[in-house]
Amino acid sequence: MQRLLEKYKKTAAPVLQKDFGIANIMAIPKIKKVVINTGIGKFLKDDKAIERVKRDISLLSGQKAVMKKAKQSIAGFKTREGMEVGIAVTLRGKRMYDFIDRLISVALPRSRDFRGIEPKNFDKMGNLNLGIKESSIFPEVNYENIKDIFSLEVTVVTDAKNREKGTALLKLLGFPIKSSLR
Repeated sequence: MQRLLEKYKKTAAPVLQKDFGIANIMAIPKIKKVVINTGIGKFLKDDKAIERVKRDISLLSGQKAVMKKAKQSIAGFKTREGMEVGIAVTLRGKRMYDFIDRLISVALPRSRDFRGIEPKNFDKMGNLNLGIKESSIFPEVNYENIKDIFSLEVTVVTDAKNREKGTALLKLLGFPIKSSLR
């Protein structure tokens, strides 16, 4: 945590303040939270696999994961309202910075054919949505359960007001974001 937070305070915040002409230091964009979630549709019949996925998400996040229920019934997906269909965890503070540091420095470089984060992964409010195909890129996930490999989504929520500020913030923190020129 200390490394990423110090990088934000010492280098990223002053650069953002200067580049975007921000007078008030409280208006400088920062990361608010990180949300990690996965769907468990293919494991619905296997309670032990769901517990292993929940344990793996708890291990890689450092925080207990919670089950998410369906908000409405969808016949095509064979889900009913109230049925448990996902696992999620929301990280803030120290755990958030620890996870982001491991994501940038360990997990993403281990990803197969990773060439950087596409700028289109940012929404209009500067939040990053990143899909990870295999949970096995995290060193915390046990390779014994190779049949339980699952994909997950990582959302980095910022308080930036637009895409440019959010992209600049995460690029200054070390996220491998591709340049938009092609």
